[in-house]
Amino acid sequence: MKRNIPVLGLIIGIIFPMLGMCVMYLVKFTGTPFSDFLHTMMANHKVAAMVLSLSLLANAIPFIYYTNKRLDLTARGILIATMLYAVLIVLLKFVW
Repeated sequence: MKRNIPVLGLIIGIIFPMLGMCVMYLVKFTGTPFSDFLHTMMANHKVAAMVLSLSLLANAIPFIYYTNKRLDLTARGILIATMLYAVLIVLLKFVW
């Protein structure tokens, strides 16, 4: 099933950084409970920006896959989601 629609890319682009954040939790914050990890991210926006920016690298996997399969509209949706995350990271780091 080859779906070449930007909405699918947007959904994939939103989900993959969340998975990347879970991997980041397992690697970096192993000894703390997940609720404390989320509380730390909400309390300290600089930590949240750091974790989100590193978890955003997970979007490279589906972006490269869909680009190589020539499903450019889906890759465009992933890129749009990445840019939305980037705006959120800038806001977390410098504004809040």
